[in-house]
Amino acid sequence: MRMSRTIALLTCTAALAATTAACSGATKPQAAPGGAGYQVTPTSPPAKGTLSSFTWSLYAEPYTLDYALAYDYPPNTVLANVCEQLFRVTPDMRIEPGLAVAYKQPDPRTLVYTLRSGVKFHDGTTMTADDVVASLKRQMDPATGSPWGSAFKNVDAIEKTGPLEVTLRLGKADVLLHELMAASPGTIESAAYLAKAGKDYGTSKGGVNCTGPFALDSWDQGSGITLKKHAAYWDPKLSPKSESVKFTFIEDPAARTSALLSGTADGGYMLPTSSIQQLRTSGKGTVLFGPNTAAADLAVLDLHGALGNVKVRQALSMALDRKNIIKAAAGGVGVPAKAPAARGAWALAPEKTAELYDTLPEPVYDVAAAKKLVQEAGATGRTITLATSTLAPEISVVANAVQAAGRQIGLDVKLKSVAPEAYSNIFVDPNAREGLDLVITNGYDNTPDPLEFYQYFRTGDFGNYGNWSNAEYDVAFDRANSEPDAAKRAELTAELQKIVVRELPSIPVYEAPYNVFLGKRITGAPTGIAQLYYPWAATIGAAQK
Repeated sequence: MRMSRTIALLTCTAALAATTAACSGATKPQAAPGGAGYQVTPTSPPAKGTLSSFTWSLYAEPYTLDYALAYDYPPNTVLANVCEQLFRVTPDMRIEPGLAVAYKQPDPRTLVYTLRSGVKFHDGTTMTADDVVASLKRQMDPATGSPWGSAFKNVDAIEKTGPLEVTLRLGKADVLLHELMAASPGTIESAAYLAKAGKDYGTSKGGVNCTGPFALDSWDQGSGITLKKHAAYWDPKLSPKSESVKFTFIEDPAARTSALLSGTADGGYMLPTSSIQQLRTSGKGTVLFGPNTAAADLAVLDLHGALGNVKVRQALSMALDRKNIIKAAAGGVGVPAKAPAARGAWALAPEKTAELYDTLPEPVYDVAAAKKLVQEAGATGRTITLATSTLAPEISVVANAVQAAGRQIGLDVKLKSVAPEAYSNIFVDPNAREGLDLVITNGYDNTPDPLEFYQYFRTGDFGNYGNWSNAEYDVAFDRANSEPDAAKRAELTAELQKIVVRELPSIPVYEAPYNVFLGKRITGAPTGIAQLYYPWAATIGAAQK
C-alpha cells in the first residue's frame, strides 16, 4: 500500500546545519502499548557471517525503479539498496552524511552542499557536482512527472559552485526541502546515464546506475529482481554481507506467508497482518517490530460529492469502530489514530510530542451522533465509493468496516475493487482517482519533521489527493516552513494538525508498528520504516557462523 509519504527521523536539523556529525535519535527498545506482547526495536541481532545470496519477498512488483517516480513501498524497498541520497537515515533514527559530507546555509534562501569525493557509480565512473545538479533538476522538470516535484516549488536555481559543491537558491525559506535531501528528492544518479537511458530509465529495459552497495543485475518483469554486490562501494561499514539479493513478488497474502514459512523466501517487510501470529509461532523464523511513522487513514479523493460536507466526514469518522478494526486489520497490534499524521511522525522535537500530540483527544465512537450529523448535512442515502483491493488483507478489512459504519449512519458506501497495481496508481495518477470518493492509505513521513506530512494538505500539492484547499491552512503552513527552530516549528505544525483534525481532508483510523520476518538462516536487518531509505540488505548476513 502507499500511501502517501515516508519516514520520520529522530534528528536535530539545527545541529546538522552546522556540522557533519550525525544527530542521535531516541529510539530505544520499548514495550508495546497495553502490554500487547511485543517490543519495538530498531534492528535485529547482527549477522554472524556472509551469504552467497538471499531471497526477499515483496507484496507487489515495483512499478518503476526511477528514483524520481518512486512513491511507494515496493520501489523504495529495492532502491534503498541501489541508489543513495545526499543524507542518510539510519535504523536507530539518526540522520548522517550520505553523498554529501557537509551542509551550510549562509542565509535562509541558500543551501550549499559539499559532496563526498571518490564515490563510484555502478559503471565505475566517479560522481561529480554535475551528477547532483542533473539529478535534482530532473525532479523539477514537468516532463519527468515526479510526485516529488512539489518539494522543489521554492527552488529558483540549482548550480554547480565547485567540483564537489552544489548550491540551491530559493525564492523563499523552505525548511522541508533540506530535510527531504535524506529521501527520494535527494537521490543522485549519473547524469551521463540519465541521458543515455532516456525514457527507458528506471524500467526493466533501461535500468539504473547509482552509487549504493548493490547494483541492479537483472529485472525479469513479473518474476523477480536481482541485485549484485557493488565491489567499489564507498562506505566500508555497509559493504554487503551477501553477494546478491533476489526479490520475488507475491501479491496473494496466503501464498506469501507460505513462501516465508517454507523458506522459499528468507524474509520480508510489511507482512500480511492476518498471518503475523502464525509466523510468530511457526518456529520457522522471527517476526520483529520496528519504529513506524505511518498511520492508516481514509484519504478523501472527491470533495464535490457527499464528502464535500465536513459534517459527513466527521460523521464517518465517528462511526468507525477503530478498536475492532485494529483487532481484525492489524492483529490487535496498534492503537486508534488521533490525527492523520502518526505519533511517530512527531520526532524532530520529541520533547514536544507529549504536549502537541498526546494531549489530542481520543477519536470519538458514537454512531447515534454520527447519524444525526449525516441527517443535518442532508446526506442520508448518499453514495460514497471506496477503493478496495487484494493488495493487502487490511485493505479489505478496513473497507468492509467503513461500509458497515456507513450503513449504520445512513450512507451507502460502495466498494470498488481495484487490482493491486492499479491501487498504487491511485496515489500517483490523478486519472486513477476518477469515480472514487475514498481510498485507504498508509500515510508516512520522509523527513524528521511532522510538518513534512502536513505539507501534503497544501493547496495544489501532489499528495493532496482530493484537492482540498484552505487559505488559513496555507498561510499557517508557510509560517511553519520558514521557522528554523525545531521546537517552535513543532508548535506551528500543531496549528496545522488542529485544522486538519477539524476539517478531516483525511480521516485517521489506526497506527501500528512496522514489521519484518526473518527466516532462521538470516539476520541483521533493520526492523523499522527506515528501510525505505537505508541500505538494509547490506547488513543482512548469516545467522550462524
